Amino acid sequence: MAGSAAVLEDSSTLSKLDRMLLPIERFCALLSGLAIFALMFLAAYSVSGRKFFGSPMMGYVDYIEAAMPIIAIMGVSYVQRDGTHIRMDMLVSALKGRVLWFFELISILLILVLIVSLTWGAWEHFQRSFDFSRPMWSRDSSIDVGIPIWPSKLVVPIAFGVLVLRLLLQAWGYGRALILGLENPVAVPLSLSVAEQARLEADALEGAD
Repeated sequence: MAGSAAVLEDSSTLSKLDRMLLPIERFCALLSGLAIFALMFLAAYSVSGRKFFGSPMMGYVDYIEAAMPIIAIMGVSYVQRDGTHIRMDMLVSALKGRVLWFFELISILLILVLIVSLTWGAWEHFQRSFDFSRPMWSRDSSIDVGIPIWPSKLVVPIAFGVLVLRLLLQAWGYGRALILGLENPVAVPLSLSVAEQARLEADALEGAD
């Protein structure tokens, strides 16, 4: 399950690369949020049209399908950076020191292998849909209103590509912590205790005042 975590920063090259990647991850997460927000308006428009005019929005299902990759995938690297993605940490949370960094490194490397494979497959899937010689550069389209499918397919390798960069940085961070025996490495999510989480929330509320 997901937990609260913090990512430390310093003047090292690893931390600088972490901070350089973060704005890209935030932008991807913003696009995901905007897609959800837009679908809320489309749903209200479609329901209102059905109720008051007897005609729902044409292609509503097509628009949902086109936006689904943005909603589901674009923010995954951002939550991976903060350690708030869904994970089973009952065993890992009991580990400390080099043992913890070893298990974290192994898990990151396994995820990296999987995501690289998925990125490659997603790119191949996009290429099968994209064609400069076709109308709207697309070999396929949605059923109701003929939306080109390739933009939605392109979202997946882009999002996974950003995630690959994040996983490489985290593998570097955990590997560095394992070799040097660091207690609080940078550029990786560190679990917070209940007291630390409460303190950060209190500091945030004071800053808002």
